[in-house]
Amino acid sequence: MDYIGEQLLPGRIGHFFVILSLVASLAATVTYFFAARRRGTPEGDQWRRLARIFFAAEAFSVLAIFGILFYIISNHLFEFKYAWQHSSRALEPKYLLSCFWEGQEGSFLLWSFWHCVLGLVLMRKGRQWEAPVMTVVSFAQVLLATMIAGIHLFGMKIGSNPFVLLRNELQAPIFSSADYLSKITDGNDLNPLLQNYWMVIHPPVLFLGFASTLIPFAYAIAGLWTREYKSWTKPALSWALFSAGVLGTGIMMGAAWAYESLNFGGYWAWDPVENASLVPWLVLVAGVHTLLIFRHTGNALRSSFLFLILTFLLILYSTYLTRSGDLQDTSVHAFTGEGIAKWHLRALVAVFMVPSLFLFIRRYKQIPHVAKEEEASSREFWMFIGSLVLLLSAITIIVMTSLPVLNKIGNLFTDKQLFKPLAMGEDSAFAYNRIQVFVAVIMGLLTAITQYFRYKSTPKALLFRKLLWPTLITLVLAGLVLGFGKINYDVYGAGFMAAIWVAVICALYAVVANAAFIWTGMNGKLRAAGGSVAHVGFGILLVGILVSSSKKEVLSHNTTGIFVPMGEGSKEKPGENLTLVQGLPTDMGAYWVTYSRDSAHPEKPLWFYALDFSSKDSSERFTLKPNAFVNYKGNSGLMANPDAKHYWNYDVFTYITSLSNDPGKPVEDTAAFKPQTLKAGDTAWYSKGFLVLEGVQSRDHIPQAGFAPTDSASVATVKVFAKTSSIYTLQPLLVTKAGEPFPVADTVTAEGLVVQLQRVSGGGYELGIKESDAVLRYITLKAYKFPFINLVWLGTLVMVAGIGMSLVRRVRLNRTPGLKI
Repeated sequence: MDYIGEQLLPGRIGHFFVILSLVASLAATVTYFFAARRRGTPEGDQWRRLARIFFAAEAFSVLAIFGILFYIISNHLFEFKYAWQHSSRALEPKYLLSCFWEGQEGSFLLWSFWHCVLGLVLMRKGRQWEAPVMTVVSFAQVLLATMIAGIHLFGMKIGSNPFVLLRNELQAPIFSSADYLSKITDGNDLNPLLQNYWMVIHPPVLFLGFASTLIPFAYAIAGLWTREYKSWTKPALSWALFSAGVLGTGIMMGAAWAYESLNFGGYWAWDPVENASLVPWLVLVAGVHTLLIFRHTGNALRSSFLFLILTFLLILYSTYLTRSGDLQDTSVHAFTGEGIAKWHLRALVAVFMVPSLFLFIRRYKQIPHVAKEEEASSREFWMFIGSLVLLLSAITIIVMTSLPVLNKIGNLFTDKQLFKPLAMGEDSAFAYNRIQVFVAVIMGLLTAITQYFRYKSTPKALLFRKLLWPTLITLVLAGLVLGFGKINYDVYGAGFMAAIWVAVICALYAVVANAAFIWTGMNGKLRAAGGSVAHVGFGILLVGILVSSSKKEVLSHNTTGIFVPMGEGSKEKPGENLTLVQGLPTDMGAYWVTYSRDSAHPEKPLWFYALDFSSKDSSERFTLKPNAFVNYKGNSGLMANPDAKHYWNYDVFTYITSLSNDPGKPVEDTAAFKPQTLKAGDTAWYSKGFLVLEGVQSRDHIPQAGFAPTDSASVATVKVFAKTSSIYTLQPLLVTKAGEPFPVADTVTAEGLVVQLQRVSGGGYELGIKESDAVLRYITLKAYKFPFINLVWLGTLVMVAGIGMSLVRRVRLNRTPGLKI
């Protein structure tokens, strides 16, 4: 059948480059392998030149795939499944790039793109390590290329091609028609959770972080392979610093996205996808410190090999966790497991894990090591202890994150009736926090004091003298913070609160001691103080995390008595959610809050709510505009994007937890008027208060369009007294038009109350009273006060800046011939 309107050429060209990418990366792997085996010979140089051509072809292929896929998405070519599944015509242009990384194929393509960029840099700067390192990089590209190959081999489908046609993937009657494209008016759209500017910039930075961990890994493997166990550490340290900085930035960009776009009330919820990024970073930072130890003392070389190998393996394992679908029930932003087969993801992990660990174990005894143990008074001793703490923290987190996988494995090898699934309980965040708070204590303390030690050994008197003033300043600051900061977080008991206090003191110590070290230890040479600057940032980050989390204050305590259902499975506490009726100022602590108006997106089920805040002392007014939507992709139910008011020392953070009705689907009014006969001054009751008929006046002339001079009306004045102490005045009309009576109701929207004047007879008046949810518009709001949240972002910026300063200095040192460190 010839289908009308299909543009098949972009897909055919894209598929050609997919195959070329696979073939070129495989050829680059083989030729770089032979170049490494014959390094330093003319034949090896010939293999290397050929390998460069193949890798350049691979890089060009990936770039071409990227460009063609963007063309398909941006031109809404819905004959291709990827464009239909991840985009729509209503999608803002700035989010078109986000369509790439919503799908598994696009995110693997982004990962591969960064490998190509880094590989091209290595080809230019790698020098004598180019061949063995690029062998590993090219092999990684082979495996990533298989993820988007979409070819069938021996009855198995390998990868998922982003250029497949929609009619070949979906079974539907529409595809029996040659003009089926005329019936596909729009795409499936981008997940609303991803329609945020952070999702345009966060994934590329994060995936650059993921991709960059391959380079230190490749250097470590090259060192084991060639038996050149020491010289690889010099370039690897620079790459490890680069990777630590970029990956850390990507992780915290994700935290900023969560803070602005997700409704779990903060920037970190120990979500499995968050953990999957954090764990490799922790191990990588440990590897950076062991590399520094080796470069200065010759110790910790074996540990450096292990940490850098584990970093990349954990990236791969995290890839399996987040893409296999095993975590889709425990994570708000894991892939569902569609597109890429689980066996393929497992093979990706195994193909790297088995050979690399085998090579490390086989070469372990040959790796040079210093037989003499480090002195307890040496810097390298405490740096190594800190690295071990980071490793243990990472292991704890990844094991707890992997519980769904461990449970599945347990069910395979044991009797399901005997095997009890492992679980962390309902409060999973506290399960992590009660362990990691002690990690914060240890790391804060070690970060503070370690730099004051010298390599090899440190005289005690010198150490105490240098630490005296930082310690005294810290004690004063800690006293002020704990005395006046009111960090009284006793939700989980006095023991956990005491642990937070100690962690805050240690974090402050890290900030003060490292800031002081820049002047006392580095003599004010800021260019050489990258490590201290990074540690200052880490300390600020710790303080921000501890204070903002432990002093997070709920502002939206329900004082109205109006409790609405939070929905099945919701973990929200009704008493911490304030119901706001449209137009009614509501008491919320230090503020009066009014739900003033709402608006809808012109093309999507997305609604914006204007909340007017006014401080009770009348010192300020501001408006927040959180939005809410029914997630039409992925999990059903109400989703929300928060909004926050930022101050230098705290944020007012809000998000919607419940709506009165879908604004796009008005509620049908099925309530009936209940007649009551009253005289002037009489009282009638309704469920939320009472009303008083003050009187009725007659009007012989109604000067409004549509009324004749002979028409008349009676106007009732009704006072409504609500249980909330609010008082309203209604004036329902009974219009006589051409001899026929027509009641015109008046409404108190905040009370859901409608009143009619139905009949006037002698001294009595008949009022029709109706209570209806159809006229009551409300939202339910969750509001927090995050104190000193800006310390989290400031600490991140300072830490990354410090890592960048260290990287620049390390690159300069590497260019100095004969310099050992």
